[in-house]
Amino acid sequence: MNEHEKGQVVASAAEIYDEFFVPALFAEWPEHILKAVNLQQGDRLLDVACGTGVLARKAATILDTNGSVVGVDINEGMLAVARRKASGISWRTAPAEALPFEDNAFDRVVCQFGLMFFADQVQALQEMTRVLQPDGCLAVAVWGSLADTPGYTAVAEMLTELFGPEIAQSIEAPYALGNKQKLAALFARAGIDDITMQTITGTARFPSIESWLYTDIKGWTLADLIDDEGYEKLKQMAPQKLSQFALPDGSVAFAAPAHIVTVSNLG
Repeated sequence: MNEHEKGQVVASAAEIYDEFFVPALFAEWPEHILKAVNLQQGDRLLDVACGTGVLARKAATILDTNGSVVGVDINEGMLAVARRKASGISWRTAPAEALPFEDNAFDRVVCQFGLMFFADQVQALQEMTRVLQPDGCLAVAVWGSLADTPGYTAVAEMLTELFGPEIAQSIEAPYALGNKQKLAALFARAGIDDITMQTITGTARFPSIESWLYTDIKGWTLADLIDDEGYEKLKQMAPQKLSQFALPDGSVAFAAPAHIVTVSNLG
């Protein structure tokens, strides 16, 4: 798995990611995921691959003083942003495949759009269930297929045309688990057969095509791969290739479906 497939951004990109990607792609999903795990006020919740903390922060607003939120991520740049935004949440550096917690430590475990990037996805799922109370609940969200996400299909085609398929992998990697049969089979390999899967179609929204392009390149793993000259080429091509997603006011919107897999009553 290369750096694009791991989804690891550099520190400077983490700031852009939080400012632009989070409201554009991720802000609507915490509500769905926390509903899926039926979060209760006194719960202990773990957010795996928490990024800059959008899901963990939402959970913290629901819990009372008896509840707690812990966010773990392997990316220090992301965690630095998370710590600045919410000092009251416990932020830990750790890989999903080796969570630094005792068995049965949490009532709820959530993972929002991280599973696709883990080096050992089976081990990560087993770790999530290990730290979960037997009567707790796990919810894992992954993006649907690239083919069902037309905006990023167009971006991937544009990157391939200008820079080749290897660079385009950075955009394609988040959709690696979009096939529902493949996703269910992954949980089965982790020993998790009793799952519930729902597909929800969200909406990706950017203020403009230029903002969308800036976010994709400067706030993601491509930030250290596409130089200023390459970025200018993209900006020249984008109005033609991406105009179909522009609304009359110049903003951008397109369908962004995701699958949420829920696991409960582990026995």
